[in-house]
Amino acid sequence: MGNLDVRSLRPLLLGLFCFFLLGAAAPSVDLRTSFSRPARIPFPDESPYSPQKAALGKMLFFDARLSGTQNFSCATCHNPSFGWETPAERAIGAQGHELDRHTPTIENLAESEHFFWDGRVATLEQQALGPITHPQEMNSSMKQVLGRLNALSGYRRYFEIAFPQEGLTGDNVLAALATYQRTLRSGWSPFDDWIEGDEDAISPSAKRGFAIFTGVAQCSSCHMGWAFTDHEFHRVGILNGDIGRGFLDADMEYRFKTPGLRNIALRPPYMHDGSLTSLRNVVDHYRRGGSSSQSAPSDLHALETLTDGDAYDLVEFLETLTAYEPHVSAPALPVD
Repeated sequence: MGNLDVRSLRPLLLGLFCFFLLGAAAPSVDLRTSFSRPARIPFPDESPYSPQKAALGKMLFFDARLSGTQNFSCATCHNPSFGWETPAERAIGAQGHELDRHTPTIENLAESEHFFWDGRVATLEQQALGPITHPQEMNSSMKQVLGRLNALSGYRRYFEIAFPQEGLTGDNVLAALATYQRTLRSGWSPFDDWIEGDEDAISPSAKRGFAIFTGVAQCSSCHMGWAFTDHEFHRVGILNGDIGRGFLDADMEYRFKTPGLRNIALRPPYMHDGSLTSLRNVVDHYRRGGSSSQSAPSDLHALETLTDGDAYDLVEFLETLTAYEPHVSAPALPVD
């Protein structure tokens, strides 16, 4: 039997302490601060931040000229109005093809080391390349993209400003897109006001939900930190035959990356297959311990003591993670 890392029990122990000793409406200050926002966004040394690079990346993200048929962009599937996801079970790609999985959010990913539901790439640059060149998604190629961008004097100029030593190259297209995506941080929410000390920022029901989330329900074992994700892979008992990370590693069958929960109320439907249509459906799925079977095992355990009232409080808490101003404006794009 391996050694038990006591640090892994900290969220649960703190939550239980809060729930049973302090009361559900008054979690400890220490527990709240474990969900505080970081002061800075991390950028890789090989691709540091610049406002010019991020602004160029935003243009590219919203530009349909990156797709083969020039009729949809990265933002078509990763729609900022829906928490950077698609409000459907599956997104629709090239030639009207329905994709295999629900669109994952690209918000709050600067700290992550794995991307896509199965974590098949290790950088945001690689993540940006995948949909552009996938025949069932944007169905383009970097050669085609570069040809279109080079034909526009505006893009040539912007690349010379953002990358003065190199200009417009395939690697710099991906670097600009990745830089912009690293800046996609969910906005300030009522929950942030509450953990900063404003006791009136969220309801008593939401406070009880937070105590349950960090305590008896053990949600924070995976949904931890300021973005509410450990960026790791878990089995959650979804019965659709998708083996997740098992396509890459046989020991990781049926494991999928933990999504962050910021702006989660904007992002139905839920799970990697879009099969759960509401946050209450998600909570009830976890209360049952997932839909575990031999064909789709689950790491979850049934939470038989959670009542319908507890489930209501959990949803109330999750809704406090919605930003006050989630709107993102589309940029002006070069036309010549």
